[in-house]
Amino acid sequence: MFFCKECGAEVNKWSGKCPVCGAWNSLRESSRIIGKKKNSRIPAGTNQKTPEILKNIELKSHSRFSSQINEFDGVLGGGIIPGMVVLIGGEPGIGKSTLMLQISSNLAKQSKKVLYVSGEESPQQIKIRSKRLNCVDDNLFLLCNNQVEDIIDSIMELEPELVIIDSIQSVYRNSIENAPGSVSQMRESTASFTHIAKTKNIPIFLIGHVTKEGIVAGPKIIEHMVDTVLYFEGETKNFYKILRTTKNRFGSTNEIGLFEMLSNGLKEIRNPSQLFLNKDENNIGSAVGCMLEGSRAFLVEVQALVSPASYGTPQRVSIGFDYKKLALLLAIIEKNLSVNLRQNDVFINIAGGIKVSEPALDLAIIAAIISSFREVVLPPESIFLGEIGLNGDVRSVSQIEKRIKEARKLGYRNIILSDREKKSIANVKRIKHIGQLLSFFPLNK
Repeated sequence: MFFCKECGAEVNKWSGKCPVCGAWNSLRESSRIIGKKKNSRIPAGTNQKTPEILKNIELKSHSRFSSQINEFDGVLGGGIIPGMVVLIGGEPGIGKSTLMLQISSNLAKQSKKVLYVSGEESPQQIKIRSKRLNCVDDNLFLLCNNQVEDIIDSIMELEPELVIIDSIQSVYRNSIENAPGSVSQMRESTASFTHIAKTKNIPIFLIGHVTKEGIVAGPKIIEHMVDTVLYFEGETKNFYKILRTTKNRFGSTNEIGLFEMLSNGLKEIRNPSQLFLNKDENNIGSAVGCMLEGSRAFLVEVQALVSPASYGTPQRVSIGFDYKKLALLLAIIEKNLSVNLRQNDVFINIAGGIKVSEPALDLAIIAAIISSFREVVLPPESIFLGEIGLNGDVRSVSQIEKRIKEARKLGYRNIILSDREKKSIANVKRIKHIGQLLSFFPLNK
C-alpha cells in the first residue's frame, strides 16, 4: 500500500504522480502495523456508536488558559484550549524548544502539571538549558523517551494539563517497522497523540522540523490531523523572530507573534514600531513606511544610500527587500523623475533586520532613495504609504485606517498617501504621481 505525503490518498501501487492531487514523486510506501489492534496500548477512545441531533448536544465549557506570553496567546486565538493539538515548526536553532520550555515553566508556576517529552536531548542537557532560562519548577516533569506507547502511559499516569513533544520526528511506535521520522511513524504517532488529547482534554504541542522548502518535514496529512499549525520564522543569526499561524480551528490565521531572542530566552515584543524606528529626524536617506503582518500594523524605517559607483558596473544591493523589486523601482524613478542613477551605487536596508515584501512600502523606498541622492532630509514626522505603478502613479493600499492609526499613535503627523484613496481621512497629504514627492522637500542638487 502506498499513500501520498501531500494529500494522504492511498493507492495500491506506486506511480510517479499522485492520482488524486497530482503531486509528483509524493507516493510513499506504508508499512503494515504489526500485531492486532486490540493488543495496542493506545486507549480505545470514546467513539460514538449512534448519531445524535446536533442541537441536542450539550456543550462542555472548556475555557482557555493563558501561557503568560501575550504574543503566543494572541496567535492561538486567545490562549490554550484543553484538548487542542498544535504543531509548531521552524528551522533548527530558531527557538522552538526554548519557547516551549518557557511556556511549560510559566504554566508550572501556576500549579499546572506539565509534561515535557524529549526524544532528542538527555535530561542533563535539558536541565542545563532550563537553568539558563530559569525554567525549573516542581510541577514541570521531564521524560526523555522515544516510544509513543511509553509516552502515552506516562500521560495516563501523570494526567498533566499540558504535554510538549520534542519532536514528532524523533518518536516512534513499536507496532510499526519503519524508523523514526518515516512517513508511517509520523502519521501514526500524530494520530496517537491526537487521540489521547481529545479523549483526555489535554493540550499537546508537537515540535516539528522543517524541510529546505520551509514546511514541516513529513507527510502533509499530519497538518490536517492537528488543530493548529504554527511556524517560527526568522534568520538564526537575527534576534527577531516571528511566530505565524497557517491553520487554526479555534481562532484567526491573521495573527502573528513577535519575539526577540536574548541570553535568558525569548522576550515578546509588544510594540514593534518603536523597536524598528530611529527617532533621529536628521538622517539623510531615511524614510518611514508602514507594513502589515497578519492583522497588526507596525512602522518600519527604510534606509537608502546612493553614492557614485566605485566600479564600472553600479551595484544594486538590498537587505530585507526583494532585489528585483528594487531594480523595478529604480527604473520607475529614472523614467518618471528624470533622475540618472546609472552612475551610482544604490543600497537599501530595512532597519531591524526584518524582511518585507509588501507593496505599501514602495513610496517610502522611493522617498528614501531621492533623499539620499539629493542629500536632503525629509520633512519631520513624515510617513509614506503607497504602492507605485509602472508609470509612476501612486496607488492606495489596504487597511489604510489601521496604518494611519499606528502612525499617529507614534507621533507621525505628516502622512503622505495616494490621491486614489476613496476613504475620507483628515489631515493627510494626497499625491497622484511620484513627481509630486519633489514638492515635499527642497532639491538642491
